[in-house]
Amino acid sequence: MMTAASALMAASTSLHAEDVEVLHWWTSGGEAAALNVLKQDLEQQGIGWQDMPVAGGGGSQAMTVLRARVTSGNPPTAVQMLGFDILDWAKEGALADLNVQASQEGWDNVVPAALQEFAKHDGKWVSAPVNVHSTNWVWANKAILDELGIAVPTSWDEFVAALEKVKASGKTAIAHGGQPWQDATVFDAVAMSTGGPDFYKKAFIDLDEEALGSDTMKETFDRMAVIRSHVDDNFSGRDWNLATAMVINGDAAFQMMGDWAKGEFLNAGKTPDQDFLCFRFPGTQDQVTFNADQFAMFAQGSEVGKEQAALATAILSPSFQSAFNVVKGSVPARTDVSDEAFDACGKKGMADLKSAAASGNLYGSMAHGHANPAAIKNAMYDVITAHFNGEYDSETAVEELVTAVQINR
Repeated sequence: MMTAASALMAASTSLHAEDVEVLHWWTSGGEAAALNVLKQDLEQQGIGWQDMPVAGGGGSQAMTVLRARVTSGNPPTAVQMLGFDILDWAKEGALADLNVQASQEGWDNVVPAALQEFAKHDGKWVSAPVNVHSTNWVWANKAILDELGIAVPTSWDEFVAALEKVKASGKTAIAHGGQPWQDATVFDAVAMSTGGPDFYKKAFIDLDEEALGSDTMKETFDRMAVIRSHVDDNFSGRDWNLATAMVINGDAAFQMMGDWAKGEFLNAGKTPDQDFLCFRFPGTQDQVTFNADQFAMFAQGSEVGKEQAALATAILSPSFQSAFNVVKGSVPARTDVSDEAFDACGKKGMADLKSAAASGNLYGSMAHGHANPAAIKNAMYDVITAHFNGEYDSETAVEELVTAVQINR
């Protein structure tokens, strides 16, 4: 099996190892700390790192910058990407073939099939998965819940009762950032909880019009209105990590956010089960909705660049997968990595992923580009955000959602 070190030795046959220029949107404190693990891994191999951060938690700004770079004939070495964005670039023939590295490292045997659907195109590996993030988490300030006598809610009704109790105490119940991708992240979990996995698959993966226009979808929007009534007045435009900080600092009780939020708690010196709680959105205890950060390598010729090969090999090495994901808050993209180094939330996440994959309850997240293509995802964003901001009532939102999918299919 080729190691990261031997990949470097192969690269060193050239006169000078070139830097890798990496386009990404990991700019918050916890994310930057996690990315530093990868930088240090490559530095130990003698490979320089040119950082190209583009702020914006959902990555849409980064994709705009990428399109401009590729159009001008100057693509970065590697780019952080999600889901259908990877497949879209692969279809354009823009991505390097990583099959040699995948074969040497045995990626096919250790990366879950659900991830491979986004990492491979026409039988070729075109990206290196860094992690699996799950998006249906709730993060809670334990001191607030203890003070108010609130147990971890396991159903929608229990969750609403908890929200009301926090609101009555004068604190903010839900920390939320009013950005379309964040609105959709909450909607994802609420829809799964409201209708269950069969409904979720029909509506967001199969794009079944009956499911999209159903009473269950209306109930999902109704529940989003309940969520909206428990956020603070200054939510609009707030970045996700600032919402996380509200929970960390005791200004809010709950946040619905993917497990990258855990990196912020850890970066603030907080401990799971002591300072904060992590649990699945009530009603989705058996499901995991996921996205997976991957690094796609842009083609630099007929063969993958030597530094690109070293980067891909480093990313999928078990030691890096453990070290990176311990810091990032996510879980490894490889199924053979030990959970020994992970904290309570990390161990829970790894066990949940394994269980969901085995029981058929692992679903790509609509909000994070793993359920349907970007055009449809963005059209759904528009409707979800318009409803959340009071532009549509629930009935109108359902109609608009159906129309949006019809137009963008």
